[in-house]
Amino acid sequence: MSLFKFRDGGTAREILASIAEQGVELRFMHVCGTHQDTMVHFGLEELLRDVGIEIRQGPGCPVCVTTGSEIGAGIALADAGKAVCVFGDMLNVPTEAGSLADARSRGGDVRIVYSILDAVEMARKEDKEVVFMAVGFETTAPTTAVPLVKGVPENFSVYSCHRIVPPALEAIFQMGEVSVDGFIQPGHVSAVTGTGMYEPFSAKYGMPQVVAGFEPLDLLMACHMLVRQIAEGRAEVENEYRRLVRKEGNPRARGMMDRVFVAEDRAWRGFPVIASSALALREAYAAHDARLVHEDILSEAPELDAETEGCRCGEVLRGVMRSEECPLFGSACDPQRPMGPCMVSREGSCNIAYRYGGL
Repeated sequence: MSLFKFRDGGTAREILASIAEQGVELRFMHVCGTHQDTMVHFGLEELLRDVGIEIRQGPGCPVCVTTGSEIGAGIALADAGKAVCVFGDMLNVPTEAGSLADARSRGGDVRIVYSILDAVEMARKEDKEVVFMAVGFETTAPTTAVPLVKGVPENFSVYSCHRIVPPALEAIFQMGEVSVDGFIQPGHVSAVTGTGMYEPFSAKYGMPQVVAGFEPLDLLMACHMLVRQIAEGRAEVENEYRRLVRKEGNPRARGMMDRVFVAEDRAWRGFPVIASSALALREAYAAHDARLVHEDILSEAPELDAETEGCRCGEVLRGVMRSEECPLFGSACDPQRPMGPCMVSREGSCNIAYRYGGL
């Protein structure tokens, strides 16, 4: 079967056979925890390795890239008597000062919520100061923005840990630690942002890119499309996930983000400070910006950027190392005794590898 005749659709066997015919040795990276789950759960890593393609996960887990200092800020707020609302994956991320779960065990008011709306409703029902720790990429940032635009109680504030994807990709290119032949870009982020934001990487670095959905065939087809680009000497942004993603994305969601947030420089776990990579609340929403409202508490919070001794999450997030290569993986570190966020979050590479690796 010729790669150039095989264009769309097809079975997994056909897609893999068309790649195998090219005799490639390539490394692709994706930046999405859901993509990693699909890759490992359905055994795609091994199938692709057999046809000459290695897959690495980059910084695609929002909980994982949140720094120890940001989690330490949440701990400090809880210790000071504020109600801190977090997603469940945040609860057990370890830091030098313990975890949010530890803060709760000693009496801190740390609550698990399923969305910002749960936290807003809690603030409406009680007089206590409620802080929502907002975590996630462009996918979840609009959901944080909407309640702020519509109006929230005076006792409600947001501690924004939101990040945006393109600056992290730029950091990977600039650091040059890992050689990558193509990128599989996240479908849910792209549904909001559109595909245009990836085009500078193809133009500047000659990088083939494909936006992919989350089914096994989506990811196999994305790899096929990348192989085809390379074989044809192209470096473009192609959209495999056309059933949901449009070039312009979701203008309404993007407009909501732009209305509420402004990009600022901030460190990511495993990375140095990345320019314009995080979303801070605009001045118009200062009355609900926890970094300002609770500045007195946060100014006393310790800097907690060091990883747990031996933890290699930073290198995993940069794609330098596979989870299984960490000396702690599956021995000193497992989901019941996590040493780093990549083992805590269900979008973390270590957690995924552990769950589906027969351990």
